[in-house]
Amino acid sequence: MDFLRLQYFMAVAQAQSYSKAAAALNLSQPTLSRQVQLLEAELGQPLLERHGRGVRLTESGKAMLAHGRSISAAVDAAKADMADRLQSPRGKVRLGLPPLVASLITPDVVQQFLQACPDASIIVEESLSIRLREWLLADRLDVAVLFDPSPTPQLLTELLTREPLVLISTRPLPERVKVAQLVDYPLVLPSRPQALRMIFDDAVEDQQLPLRIVAEVDSIKMVLSLVARNVGCSVVPASAVKTWPGSAPVFTAQVSHPVIRNRIVLATPAARPHNRLVKAVHGILKPLMKQHFSA
Repeated sequence: MDFLRLQYFMAVAQAQSYSKAAAALNLSQPTLSRQVQLLEAELGQPLLERHGRGVRLTESGKAMLAHGRSISAAVDAAKADMADRLQSPRGKVRLGLPPLVASLITPDVVQQFLQACPDASIIVEESLSIRLREWLLADRLDVAVLFDPSPTPQLLTELLTREPLVLISTRPLPERVKVAQLVDYPLVLPSRPQALRMIFDDAVEDQQLPLRIVAEVDSIKMVLSLVARNVGCSVVPASAVKTWPGSAPVFTAQVSHPVIRNRIVLATPAARPHNRLVKAVHGILKPLMKQHFSA
């Protein structure tokens, strides 16, 4: 269907006169009449009927006028949407990051977001994955990176990577250490319910190992600080070594039998559609996570 002919028909229907509509459209009356006739021929039925004072709608014409208004509104909405996409989105997006992730990518995320969306703002909240998950469900966050979240239909998750855990120490280590051999090392571990501790406990539970856990702390940052002070060794994601705080070198060993891997996911509330700001954050996070966190 020719949209211009539809507009001509609607103009005649609103004016209830070919002559008035032709004057408003700056067309000759025969030209306007011919365009309406072509639309009627395409539809196979009359839309207007003439009378002494002008024209009136047929029953089919009344139905077509209603369709025309809906089509015209949809076209206007499409034009407005396309025009809006030429402009920078406005508003605020709330991003949640675990401490390890935040320490590695926050400056890049904020800088790239403001370059992509200069008329918007970003709030970055840093906390443990279990709290970030709660904040997503409570509408305190729009998007978050989570370590090994428990499944729920209320969140949409996308796997970013699975990262191996390694044993770290200030003293030389073999290239590989079996899980059963961790009993030979004093361990500094994150405390429950930290996601890293949960997956570590799940991996060693079946072997019922008499581990020597000398300290338990809330954050990876504090774990690294204690290992740097020779308090003990620890099992951490490989990427954690990038934030090593000590002046002395850190030694690492791959943990095997079994290999322990975490799951890093990008999560958003299922009940809220992704707006342009959330999509922008997604596009920024994915390459940064690939850069800093090995699969």
